[in-house]
Amino acid sequence: MSQNDFNHATPVYEYLEGWTEDITGARTFDDLPATAQAYVRRLEVLSGAPFASIGVGPDREQTLELRSLLP
Repeated sequence: MSQNDFNHATPVYEYLEGWTEDITGARTFDDLPATAQAYVRRLEVLSGAPFASIGVGPDREQTLELRSLLP
């Protein structure tokens, strides 16, 4: 794409339900609120790629593995 293509692009907004729960204590995907799970799944669809992991905080144990990277 060129700068000109971007200049004529029209943004597409999509609104998703949010959540108010603290997710920093989640250790599995199922620990997340349903709306957070739906958000992650929608991002996978929009990106065209499955996510292997997501972070719910800065610490190592706050990384949720969605799919194993190893066969």
